[in-house]
Amino acid sequence: MIGIIKKILGDDAQEATTQSQEETHIALCVLMIEAAHVDGECSDEEMAHVVDTLTDKFGASKQDITELIEQAYQKRKDSIDLFSFTRYMNQNYSKEEKIRVMESVWRVIHIDGRLEGHEDHFAHKLANLLRLTHKELIDSKIRAREQLK
Repeated sequence: MIGIIKKILGDDAQEATTQSQEETHIALCVLMIEAAHVDGECSDEEMAHVVDTLTDKFGASKQDITELIEQAYQKRKDSIDLFSFTRYMNQNYSKEEKIRVMESVWRVIHIDGRLEGHEDHFAHKLANLLRLTHKELIDSKIRAREQLK
């Protein structure tokens, strides 16, 4: 379907698709960085997991990853909350994609092997902003733990 649109609209469609993908990666990166920092520190292991998730599971370009992370940090700094990022996801992501995002956030939270209260609170808040049910939140948490084993 996207291929047909590109043929009809030409380069403008290609540019729009690229920009949309970049916005998607930035929104995802902001949420994972927020998860990595929610306990007050971001370990090298957490950041490595953010990079691996962006490149391996969400198709971000390895050569652009440093710039993507810098942009995400700046967007995070400039933003007063997560609403704009979750609103973007709610408008552009399917339910399954939002569940994958939640699994990614849980993996970042669990990468250090412990779950602190404010990390759990962040995950619940994020699931609420992404309009996920409690069952979807818990199921994604369980899958994330299994994926880390």
